[in-house]
Amino acid sequence: MPDSGINGILNISKEAGYTSFDVVAVVRGVYRQRKSGHTGTLDPMATGVLPVALGKATKVCGMITDWDKEYIAELLLGKTTDTLDVTGEVTGGDPDAVNALTEEQIKNAVNRYLGEIDQIPPMYSALKKDGRRLYDLARSGQVVEREARKVTIHRIEVLDITLPVVKIKVLCSKGTYIRSLCDDIGRDLGCGGCMQSLIRSAVGPFTLDNAVSLEEIRHLRDEGHEDKLMDYLMSVDTVFEKLPALTVTAEAEKKLQNGNKLSYDDFTESISESSKKEFRIYHSDNSFAAVYESDPAQRILSPVKMF
Repeated sequence: MPDSGINGILNISKEAGYTSFDVVAVVRGVYRQRKSGHTGTLDPMATGVLPVALGKATKVCGMITDWDKEYIAELLLGKTTDTLDVTGEVTGGDPDAVNALTEEQIKNAVNRYLGEIDQIPPMYSALKKDGRRLYDLARSGQVVEREARKVTIHRIEVLDITLPVVKIKVLCSKGTYIRSLCDDIGRDLGCGGCMQSLIRSAVGPFTLDNAVSLEEIRHLRDEGHEDKLMDYLMSVDTVFEKLPALTVTAEAEKKLQNGNKLSYDDFTESISESSKKEFRIYHSDNSFAAVYESDPAQRILSPVKMF
């Protein structure tokens, strides 16, 4: 099957039961673009935002993966499991201790994780130890020592307490495991806990409000509505929408096409004398081209990433 030549980012609302690779496979088939990839793994039980990049947009997969993410999770108190969520084998917990907990105790335990924390990744994760995935080791009955990693919880709040379930919203840095967070909070409360459900509600500008389901894009393909399929595709420069934009002059177009450095005079807009910063760069026909970084001392801009 030849590639369609489509470039862009599709914000998928992942359903439970799909792996991230399952989602990419479906999108690849619908849009007929073999060059594709997701921007941050979601466990099969998890739902929510999963941006999928197509064509030239795959160049930004790593950037999107590095962004902060927002989650809504349900913590089930009174039960611990080997996977740290309800899909695993029960390993302990004290259900009777849950009813003795007060709202203040629960909120204090949750708020304790605000800021930079040391988090030990779960055994059931895709991280590698001596060349092997941790989940492969875990499935063979092995438990290995994992080093704690620094992650940041930018915001955490309790949305609802209906014991034994506590619903929380978390804005966190790359690499944060919400399953581990639930397990840690349960241990702090003395009753144990595991993650009951997880929704990724936002990744940068990609939110549930502007996401589309696999079922919907399949339906549009089957009905022959390829024009509507394109409506869901977000352009590559969406990723850089917070950067100021510059457009090259017709005379500087060749320099941009070759990925050369550009002077402050090569743009239709004026550039203020300021500290180093990045810009979205557009061709003279207003199509997105690259991200450049400015050097005010030399009055030039150098390429960071070309598209």
